[in-house]
Amino acid sequence: MTNCAEMVFPVVRTAGLDGMIVTFGDQLSEPANRAALAFRGAVQQQDLPGVCETSTSLTSVYLRFDTDQLRHARLAEVLQDMLAAQDWYGAPLPSGRRFWRVPTVYGTELAPQLGEAADLAGMSEAAAIDSLSSARVRVLTIGFAPGQPYLGPLGHEWNIPRQTELTPMVPKGALVQAISQLVLFTAATPTGWRHVGQTGFYLFQPDADPAFALRPGDELVFESVPVADFHRLCTSDPLRGGATAQEIRS
Repeated sequence: MTNCAEMVFPVVRTAGLDGMIVTFGDQLSEPANRAALAFRGAVQQQDLPGVCETSTSLTSVYLRFDTDQLRHARLAEVLQDMLAAQDWYGAPLPSGRRFWRVPTVYGTELAPQLGEAADLAGMSEAAAIDSLSSARVRVLTIGFAPGQPYLGPLGHEWNIPRQTELTPMVPKGALVQAISQLVLFTAATPTGWRHVGQTGFYLFQPDADPAFALRPGDELVFESVPVADFHRLCTSDPLRGGATAQEIRS
């Protein structure tokens, strides 16, 4: 059996009876994530007959297809031709992305694990807030819960491990950190990631269209605000907590 360390990326593999996966790396990197997002965008633009669904992980693209219309071998051939057509690791990101500014309280009783995360990153709480609130991060993928984004990558100083035990519960809108990424929680849930910030940005609204606020490839900055301003924004804008978006023109 060939393991990931022996693979030459990108690689196309079968996934069950009606799926294919195109993988651009065995660990998260900016180029591998860029390639996955760009390649999925290209697949969607081609509107390949028989392809029913596409999605991305941190470094891969999944395609589900109708086996009555399309065979594995034919789809693999099409995907290999697309991979050979350009350098996907340096490809432009898909159009239609947005840049979000999200008011965030760091630390205090609202996000009590900032100090622990800062210690592990080798910096003071003030320096940690400066670092996290100025980082422009990308929605690398969405998963685990409806509309929930994995965001990054952060600098190497934030490559800190998850906790060895679960935090019993963090609230909806919690900004948590580990392994050079941030996650913005769409629902109250236990987690092994450290709760460093709190937002009023509620990403999953099942009655809205679309139900998910964010899309893979969107970019965000979690701007630091005082607690009083945070509460005011949550009252005046209960679904977004003052978060604003503008189109990214590339």
